[in-house]
Amino acid sequence: MKLLALSLAAVSLLALACGSGDSTVFDAGDGSIGPSDGGPSFGDGALGGDGGADASDGNCGPNLTGTVRDFSIAGSTWHPDFEHFLGDDPGIVAQTLGTDFKPVYANAGGTTPTTTGKADFDQWYRDVPGVNDSFPFQIVLTQNGNGTSTYDNPNFFPIDNQGWGNQGQPHNFGFTFELHTTFVYKGAETCTFTAADDLWTFVNGHLAIDLGGVHGAESQSLDLDAQAATLGIVKGTQYPLDIFTAERHTTQSDIRIDTDIAFDNCTPIVH
Repeated sequence: MKLLALSLAAVSLLALACGSGDSTVFDAGDGSIGPSDGGPSFGDGALGGDGGADASDGNCGPNLTGTVRDFSIAGSTWHPDFEHFLGDDPGIVAQTLGTDFKPVYANAGGTTPTTTGKADFDQWYRDVPGVNDSFPFQIVLTQNGNGTSTYDNPNFFPIDNQGWGNQGQPHNFGFTFELHTTFVYKGAETCTFTAADDLWTFVNGHLAIDLGGVHGAESQSLDLDAQAATLGIVKGTQYPLDIFTAERHTTQSDIRIDTDIAFDNCTPIVH
């Protein structure tokens, strides 16, 4: 299956001015927008980074370093959400991101067609000893020269032979990826995500793309102007954009993103 159009590759996005963490806003779903409590951290030295020019000069390329978590798909350590299901499954996650910047399982007391419940899902994007192993992973978008950038990787296998290993498969097919970035909403930005399996994108803490499920390549597009009211965004303000993907079934893993959004975090954001 596929992940999201993001992985190690290509060249730098646009070299754009970095905002400060102080201006980042996050609407936790209560209708109010204000500075985020414990919001995005512009690098704490945990991952390092080479986002281009130093942040202090106000002109750097974005550093899109996220976290890959490996899960077992075989034997006694087999995670029940991986290599067990097929099918589209929108609605796995709630409409607003949790205050810890993680997706919230929508059906807290039950399951969905391709997931086995809240306790298992909550392991997807959190470090859990004995369940998953985590690895930093940086993706780079390719500038197209027309104001847009693309990441297109038909073989997204960032952790082959790492973590639980390939477990008898030609690649490591059981993993998740999360990426946290920021941008200043200028107006008229769009982006299109293509992924298989799961992909969710949150803007300002609100779900904007839902490609949940174990499926072939599917696409959704985001028009920031059209969804501005729903997302609670206003022009000239910096907002978080958070992406979560999962590769949960064998045979293929690819991902694509096309966008004219100018991501601006100079150093990795880790939650």
